[in-house]
Amino acid sequence: MRAFDYARAENPAAAIAAHGSDGQAAFLAGGTTLLDLVKLDVMQPRKVVDINGVALDRIESLDDGRLRIGAMVTNTALARDKRVVEDYAVLSQALLAGASTQLRNKATTGGNLMQRVRCPYFRDGVSACNKREPGSGCAAIGGVNRSVHAVLGTSDSCIAAHPSDMCVAMAAIGAKVQVEGPEGRREIDFADFHLLPGDTPQREHALAPGELITHVVLDAPLAGSRSAYLKLRDRQSYQFALASSAVIVQMDGNTVREARVALGGVGTKPWRAPEVEAALKGEPASEQRFADAAKLAFEHAVAYSHNAYKIPLGQQAIVRNLTDLTIA
Repeated sequence: MRAFDYARAENPAAAIAAHGSDGQAAFLAGGTTLLDLVKLDVMQPRKVVDINGVALDRIESLDDGRLRIGAMVTNTALARDKRVVEDYAVLSQALLAGASTQLRNKATTGGNLMQRVRCPYFRDGVSACNKREPGSGCAAIGGVNRSVHAVLGTSDSCIAAHPSDMCVAMAAIGAKVQVEGPEGRREIDFADFHLLPGDTPQREHALAPGELITHVVLDAPLAGSRSAYLKLRDRQSYQFALASSAVIVQMDGNTVREARVALGGVGTKPWRAPEVEAALKGEPASEQRFADAAKLAFEHAVAYSHNAYKIPLGQQAIVRNLTDLTIA
């Protein structure tokens, strides 16, 4: 492990000041991603700013019906919060589908948003990887790309799938990410927070240098809606999604009044599927209707040598989830 400076902050302003904006520092919360990647020498911060003393661990109901989640709220606390369980079941289920109990007890909301990809070529420190070393190439495109590589939002520079379950649920719900930095406070729409790889896969988030996530504010829940998270994986525990779906549906009898659909495991970012939502709105619930709509999410999918199966599997994740929520 390389040597680095360490600082501990007690409030956002002190954390931002200690971090600076030169790109050589990292904020430390739960450390479930950062410490792994530092040990692997994939991330090489010159300074680590510990924010565990910053009071950002509250979940607050806002007057307009939204829910405000502090960046330091653990995945366990968020998944078990009564308001989340009752109003955002899809989020609670997504969190509980991720990692292990021990990791959920440490992992934080802000850290989960910043979770980095699980591509082995990114993490091995020696393979060609444009995300780790811009301009070096992407070994995954011609290599083994079965499980943690995407078919949506890929580019010639990177095909790594985004790994978070929580973020897929938040993409379906809709949210704002509140941040503070050297230039003050601002909000980023959740849909714009994670970036497609394009020609710059090393830039994964819309954060400016030195900015700190302070809160995530979830949109108010759809009245009378049902929601669920379905995760398809090689085994039932401690495994990343091959394909997953977060679905929120509001029904009027047997007719879909409103639907929100997001996908995980198949995209280079948490993947909202507005074309599926539009195809379902105002239509009767049926497996055939769901299957027709699910195909629309993958019209522009690009399969690689080992992951073509993700296209029908991703469609299946949508159909099964919708069926369980509306017909089964």
